[in-house]
Amino acid sequence: MRFSINTAFLPTEQLLEIARLADALGYHGIAVPEHVVDLETLRTPYPYTPDGQRRWSLDAQWPDPWVLIGALAAVTTRLRFVTTVYVPALRHPLTVAKAVGTAAVLSGNRVALGVGIGWCEEEFELLGQDFRTRGRRTDEALALCRAMWTPGMKSFEGEFHSVPPLAMEPTPTEQPPIYVGGLSEVAFRRAARHDGWVGDMYRTDEAIAHAARLAEVRREQGRAGDFEVLVALTDAFLPEHFRRAREGGVTECMTMPWAYYHGMHATLAQKLESMERFAADVLTPLAEAA
Repeated sequence: MRFSINTAFLPTEQLLEIARLADALGYHGIAVPEHVVDLETLRTPYPYTPDGQRRWSLDAQWPDPWVLIGALAAVTTRLRFVTTVYVPALRHPLTVAKAVGTAAVLSGNRVALGVGIGWCEEEFELLGQDFRTRGRRTDEALALCRAMWTPGMKSFEGEFHSVPPLAMEPTPTEQPPIYVGGLSEVAFRRAARHDGWVGDMYRTDEAIAHAARLAEVRREQGRAGDFEVLVALTDAFLPEHFRRAREGGVTECMTMPWAYYHGMHATLAQKLESMERFAADVLTPLAEAA
């Protein structure tokens, strides 16, 4: 089992120090969520809570993920970064390819692109993008990114975008992995075509069930090889809990260690102390038993 620190809703000024310590302690990575804006009033219900209400306050901070990842990569040496999740359909896909490819180059191939199709119709309207076609445009954007992340001249022909022969430099020496979020069967099939799946917060039994369904979809598609399953576990605390999740197909756990010891409103000092404590309580025993 690998562990990534989830940066959701954290004060932006704390993130460099958190990343430095995570790098030193042996955490696998940093998980970076995103929204371009957070509208005061929404028509669209949030899909991951029972009442459709957002689980964050309107003063929550959403730093641009690629600016943030560039900054965090500059102060770390081994930590990996994944977006949880980024919405390509809100942008022109060439700008997505450029940002991700540049971050991959500057980080030394320590970047994974976690994507979703997006849930907030008002955000799409504000940015001038069609909400109804977001699924097809996401698929096309990912294909276009793959093409742009290769050296030399390349072109692309799709339903929504036609790209003449062009150069996009720098290009990464390795293709960034693509992970897909979402709970629908369509999302599972989209994830199975790529390198992994980004989930939300689940009990361990739920996460294992999702991992099993993803494995089944991959078999139906004739897919083989490594596949990542990233989730946050709400009922796992001890090494044996995380070991059970790993045996059930979960490969990476997104975590906020301070939630175990000090609660969600911990100070920066408490966050750093909690990261050290969680590493001693969970990361080290799991590594020693591997």
